[in-house]
Amino acid sequence: MSVTRFGISIEQELLEALDGYVKNNRFSNRSQAIRHLINKNMVEHKWQCDNIVAGSITLFYDPHKREILNHIAEIRESFFSETLSSQQIMLSENNTLEIIAIKGIAHKLTEMADQLISIKGIHHGQLTMTRAE
Repeated sequence: MSVTRFGISIEQELLEALDGYVKNNRFSNRSQAIRHLINKNMVEHKWQCDNIVAGSITLFYDPHKREILNHIAEIRESFFSETLSSQQIMLSENNTLEIIAIKGIAHKLTEMADQLISIKGIHHGQLTMTRAE
């Protein structure tokens, strides 16, 4: 892959925001940060285009609430072909972190995540996707 250099004009406020982004994310330079932002935009565009993507759904909940576990199982069963694996990690007596590895058409994975995250009793949930092709 060849590298092309180019110049850009940018407002001072945006440049300061970019420099803050570089620092906060520990990029070695602005170019690395801009490459990351462009790639992130391309990935998000792929989600909207319904290409094949892979990712994870992370859930945080109280494992003692049986109805949560039942709902998770029902939803995972209805998305059987998109589910690669899952792992439950007991963080404390009342807190479980569940990570579900997924792969499939972006809109189906988003639908699955939305259903899981909206289960009553889920404290926090997040979908992360990236290109799978």
